[in-house]
Amino acid sequence: MNAELIVLLVVVVTALGFDFTNGFHDTGNAMATSIATGALKPRVAVALSAILNLVGAFLSVEVAATVAKGVVNLSSVGGEDLLFIVFAGLVGGIIWNLATWLFGIPSSSSHALFGGLIGAAIASLGMNGVVWSGVLSKVVIPALLAPVVAGLVAAAGTWLIYRITRSVSDETKESGFRFGQVGSASLVSLAHGTNDAQKTMGVIFLALVAHGTINADSDMPFWVKLSCAVAIALGTYLGGWRVIRTLGKGLVEIAAPQGMAAEASSAAIILTSSHLGLPLSTTHVATGSIMGTGVGRRGAEVRWGVAGRMAVAWLITLPSAALVGAVCWGIAQLIGGLPGVLAVFAILLLLAGWMYARSRRQPIDSSNVNAEWDGGLIPAEDIPGPPAPPNPTPAPAPAVEPAPRNNVTA
Repeated sequence: MNAELIVLLVVVVTALGFDFTNGFHDTGNAMATSIATGALKPRVAVALSAILNLVGAFLSVEVAATVAKGVVNLSSVGGEDLLFIVFAGLVGGIIWNLATWLFGIPSSSSHALFGGLIGAAIASLGMNGVVWSGVLSKVVIPALLAPVVAGLVAAAGTWLIYRITRSVSDETKESGFRFGQVGSASLVSLAHGTNDAQKTMGVIFLALVAHGTINADSDMPFWVKLSCAVAIALGTYLGGWRVIRTLGKGLVEIAAPQGMAAEASSAAIILTSSHLGLPLSTTHVATGSIMGTGVGRRGAEVRWGVAGRMAVAWLITLPSAALVGAVCWGIAQLIGGLPGVLAVFAILLLLAGWMYARSRRQPIDSSNVNAEWDGGLIPAEDIPGPPAPPNPTPAPAPAVEPAPRNNVTA
């Protein structure tokens, strides 16, 4: 086995690792509202989402083609240089995914991946190494429009739902729409598979082209589809509880009718983008839809502070991942060849291990994901308080002198 083949294997494993993080990072896009309203139990929700993500990954390859041919300028690079770019871009995307998951920020896995690839391509080839027209038309513009359109559709749907059912009792309304949420959440999971799993397929396709295993006009190999589908499904089943909590409890106190409106809006937009080959951020769509339901329901509370922090994270995702991708490419290039790739891979494993260990200090899982939101990601009852002061040794009780006896003379 030669060094170039080992590099290719490392790149494929890293790509599947990104797909895995994409799965648990984006589970909340489909299931957060159903979990928050009680339509589905947390473990049932992530299992259902995993199965549908697996199925959805086989339904289309339009998005994969966009990723494979619409970001890095393939006419100016090939061979080992392209493998280095793909590998560094993947590492940039994974590190950003893990960092935002740690803080419970529902940022875009898609933009993390694109940012990593763009940063590595610029570091390697300069500005001409990126297909800027493709990035603008198929990444930037959809990212700006998606949350706005999703929010408007969800707001209109929520208003219409409450208008039509205004004579129905709240108890009946909640019960009925919880059943509806099972279907709408399932559709979002299916749509997520058709969009997000395709992105990793496109990256592996790039790596295979770089290695010379296939050419740029080849069809997507079946083993690539299968491995990416399984990786994203496993990640989804793990359940990104920290992000699920932010989406389900942190943005809006959501009721079942709102949840169904948000999920229906998200599914319609994601499926449309997959059909058109647009690698849309499902996170932006889902978040916009959830916020739209808060606007569309009279008296609902939208936590704009949480939304503002998320918007900042969205703005810095692409450049931050690009910076990490460029740095990783620089480290791999400085060391050179297979040792450089293995060194960056070791750094990735160390950072991933540290972030996982850090998350276990204040864990969020299926048992506390639905705890009331009180201003912070970690439920109040799970935040360790200051240690209680030790009980001082009680002072001995003062001696009580016996009362004097009265000597009465008969």
